Amino acid sequence: MTSSPLAPDTPAPRSPRPNLAFRRLRGPRSPGEFAAAVRRAARDIGECVSCDARYIGRVESGAIRCPNYAYERVFLHMFPGRSLTDLGFAPRASVRGRSARPDAESPRAPGSPEVPEHTHHEESDVRRRAFMAGMTGSTATVAVTTLSPFGAPAFAAPPAAVPGDAAFDRPLDRHSARTGARAVEDAILRIRLHDDRHGADGLYRRAAEPLRTAFELLDAGTARRDVTDRLQAGAGELAISVGWLAHDSGRFDDARSHYAEALATARMTGDDALEAHAFCNTAFLARDAGRPREAVRAAQAAMRVAAPLGSPRLLSLLALREAGGWAGLGDRATCERSLAQAQALFARGPADADPDWMTFYGEAELEGLEAQCWSALGAWHRAAQHARRAVALQDPHFTRNIALYTAELADDLARAGRPDEAASAGSRALRLLRDVRSSRIEAMLGATARVLLPHRRSGGVSGFLEEHATSRR
Repeated sequence: MTSSPLAPDTPAPRSPRPNLAFRRLRGPRSPGEFAAAVRRAARDIGECVSCDARYIGRVESGAIRCPNYAYERVFLHMFPGRSLTDLGFAPRASVRGRSARPDAESPRAPGSPEVPEHTHHEESDVRRRAFMAGMTGSTATVAVTTLSPFGAPAFAAPPAAVPGDAAFDRPLDRHSARTGARAVEDAILRIRLHDDRHGADGLYRRAAEPLRTAFELLDAGTARRDVTDRLQAGAGELAISVGWLAHDSGRFDDARSHYAEALATARMTGDDALEAHAFCNTAFLARDAGRPREAVRAAQAAMRVAAPLGSPRLLSLLALREAGGWAGLGDRATCERSLAQAQALFARGPADADPDWMTFYGEAELEGLEAQCWSALGAWHRAAQHARRAVALQDPHFTRNIALYTAELADDLARAGRPDEAASAGSRALRLLRDVRSSRIEAMLGATARVLLPHRRSGGVSGFLEEHATSRR
């Protein structure tokens, strides 16, 4: 599989023009905060968009010239009285790969099929077909069969579009590596969003296939260094995302391997942000795997790499990773110093340099990770206080985290000698697990059930134990 060179008469693609109007509308909010506002506005009008800081960055950079229809409705709801062009977007009819949609209220011609709308992030389906056009058959099959389960339309062309058709002869088709980089970035986003809502179980093995696809694209080579850099960064971030799915589903050895792969990619390319991310997840994995000293060392390495990146929130999260290691070692004094450092750094607020992958890190996660530290130190009442705050503060978008914090709260209450409250929290967590699959959370609830067994004569505890037993069948 090789990348196709540009034909002599093919014009170079235009550099995107930054969307300054949209940037002004964001104001002082960080991309992550603005993305959260977009998701809230979508819920207000019954839309469902998977917006995060990466998407906002792509809009502001001009990479997304015109949003899809779901985003259009959300943006016009957020900024009443403005049109898409007022928001800095190009007219829909002028965007390559799409024609303007007929008025939604006008009837379709008799017998004409209804065209479904997909809420994906790019405006051009041609880019997805181009990704396939520049790949060998085996790699193309992988992309089609493994990216579509994440909620994205498959990258394959519709049945009528095959190599040789007009859709495959457009100039963009010659930039398959660039489009492949976009595909990798989309896969990362969709994996993260799926995990936020539904957890890792059932997703890990499917997510490993796009990772192999990403490295096949890298092995194929490209004439453009900037595209290679994007692919390498994307492959590294994808390795971390897949590693996290392995971690959360209890496959610690697989997770360790994926994180090591991401770390090697980061060091080969000199990507400090990717290296900090890989060390951050390695520290978290080491803590959960019962290697607290390794967790401390990995978190400290991440902080050294991340110090020049200009993100206090990233340093705050890394301080919490270090605190988790100290808690596992039973060093309460040093753990408290790391927790204080994490809180002070968090209080500095968001920054433009905050990584895209940190959209989950807010007050709720801060409270949840602190609860885990106090739990590891055996301070159950204090752990329960922080876990309760984490549940109350969590954005509803992060369904998996709500289930996690609720399960933590149940366990802390059970060990603090408050069985009825623990049973109530445990039952809430079990209800959330109807939509979330996470071996990690299920294991926590199993441990809570064992702690509550001596109290099974209590009505509330008995009900929880029955629900838990039923959920495992």
